[in-house]
Amino acid sequence: MLYIFDLGNVIVDIDFNRVLGVWSDLGRVPLATLQSRFRMDEAFEQHERGEISDPEFAARICEQLDVALSYEQFTAGWHAVFIDVRPETLALMNQLRADGHRVVILSNTNQLHFEFWPSQFPEVQQAADKLYMSQDIGMRKPEARIYQFVLDNEGFTADQAVFFDDNPPNIEAARALGIESVLVTDSKTVPAWFASHR
Repeated sequence: MLYIFDLGNVIVDIDFNRVLGVWSDLGRVPLATLQSRFRMDEAFEQHERGEISDPEFAARICEQLDVALSYEQFTAGWHAVFIDVRPETLALMNQLRADGHRVVILSNTNQLHFEFWPSQFPEVQQAADKLYMSQDIGMRKPEARIYQFVLDNEGFTADQAVFFDDNPPNIEAARALGIESVLVTDSKTVPAWFASHR
């Protein structure tokens, strides 16, 4: 079987309020103000597909938020999104590989984050056979083509795959292709799913 895991809030806990909190402190803008202005718009999607550079993305987000940050300050906040790994999920990924299954990570991410988290959480990269990062392949979830790309690249059909993600539209898109898909709502979802499928 092919097991496809999202990264954020599936393998590693993330929280965007931590990002805004750092920017609030550095930019001296109230957190509530930044929260009201922040949205994942076209620039966000373009960045995740690798269509715009990190500095260009930073400039566009600072403009959206109306906050004056240096690129270094922007980056410091951007990396604050990561909290810690979910050890039970990591243990399951390692066990699946030991049992002869294929385990990959499929993440909507960006170059700036990819320069950061593998060094912070090396055990994540070590628990996967391959990483499929949106900015490297020029597509992002929930585009149907990204799931098909992973299936084709791995040599599996949709009915031979299971997908874990915390975003309902991503789950719906994968299900539409015939991939068994599990909506991850908290750290217990993945261990509970495997416990019920033994």
